[in-house]
Amino acid sequence: MKREIRITGFGGQGVILSGVIVGKAASIYADKNATMTQAYGPEARGSACSTQIIIDDDDILYPYIRGSDVLVAMSQEGYAKFVGELKPDGTLIYDEDLVDPGEVKEGVKRYPIRAQRVAETDLGRKIVTNIVMLGYFTAVTDAVPKEAMIEAIKSSVPKGTIDLNLQAFERGYDAFAEG
Repeated sequence: MKREIRITGFGGQGVILSGVIVGKAASIYADKNATMTQAYGPEARGSACSTQIIIDDDDILYPYIRGSDVLVAMSQEGYAKFVGELKPDGTLIYDEDLVDPGEVKEGVKRYPIRAQRVAETDLGRKIVTNIVMLGYFTAVTDAVPKEAMIEAIKSSVPKGTIDLNLQAFERGYDAFAEG
């Protein structure tokens, strides 16, 4: 099944790394086809950025999304820029401390999480907010198996931070069940 995913936020939040991890999890550890493209402003840290990932069991003939099945929003600016491409039956995952979605299209499933708060308060490291969000994304969607995401995280983050990142992933994953 084809999934078109957009992750958006601002530079410095690990948005691009998140796309790399999702793409790696799908293509290397889940035996699916995946493409990932990225876009960011000229000022990398603090400006709007996004990554788009397509995951499919079949060949992917066009690497850009036409409409998001899933939109993960980690900043208000990114949300405002990309909410219009969210499909009417799509899934919106957002950090409710950073994004006010207001009214969304009828049929869109909304999943708020306080990812940055979990990263800062529970784990003491704001830098793993993106990994908390990936845990939540994994629990909410069936785009990529949990085990594949864990392997992709272990192979994508700096060696000295693997345990912290896996804790962040589990906290995000568990937040859905607690939800």
